Amino acid sequence: MPSASLAVAYRPSHAHPDKVRIAALSAAIALNLAALLVVMRPMAPQLAAAITKAPEIVVTWITPERIPPPPPPIDMQVRPKTPPATLPHTLPRAPQPPVATPNVEGNTAAPPVVPTIQPAVEAAPVADPAPIEATLAYRTAPLTFPSAAIRRKLHGTVMLRVLVDTEGKPTQVMVESSSGSDLLDKSAREQVLANWRFQPATVQGHAVSAWARVPVSFELREL
Repeated sequence: MPSASLAVAYRPSHAHPDKVRIAALSAAIALNLAALLVVMRPMAPQLAAAITKAPEIVVTWITPERIPPPPPPIDMQVRPKTPPATLPHTLPRAPQPPVATPNVEGNTAAPPVVPTIQPAVEAAPVADPAPIEATLAYRTAPLTFPSAAIRRKLHGTVMLRVLVDTEGKPTQVMVESSSGSDLLDKSAREQVLANWRFQPATVQGHAVSAWARVPVSFELREL
């Protein structure tokens, strides 16, 4: 039976390294170092200067700003309030009532009546307002001196309290202050109730009933 065999060279593990190879590697490393030194030689002064030159540190002292002293405290004093000056309140002057004076024939003529405008009385409106107190202007106020009073030489002024409706018509007339003569008081009451007319009182632009004091004068003049 044929057979084949392979011969293998045997190298012991403790053999010495190749000296030629080591010498070649050493020569290559030496050449590389020499080339590196040649390249870096022109840059040596610059590198040395960069290493030895330290950065210049500039220290600047900052002077803090001077803070001004705080202002002195303000003394807040509360001044007493001065009450506003009050203007004197004057009521509207009542129109002068007509005066009955007898003429030569013993009769009296009705004096002319100048109508005046009565300012509106400011008051809160209500559903059914009660009569207010007011000073009313005359529309018509004819007055006749009673003949019996002329014969008896009676004269005087009677103060009447008159209730005037929203149309300016007297609805109630009462004697508040007598003239001293029942004849003159009765005549004044009847004439005012029957013939006199007034400018009605108003509240917020609406006519309302009002009580008014109406003087009626009977004067005798020497002819």
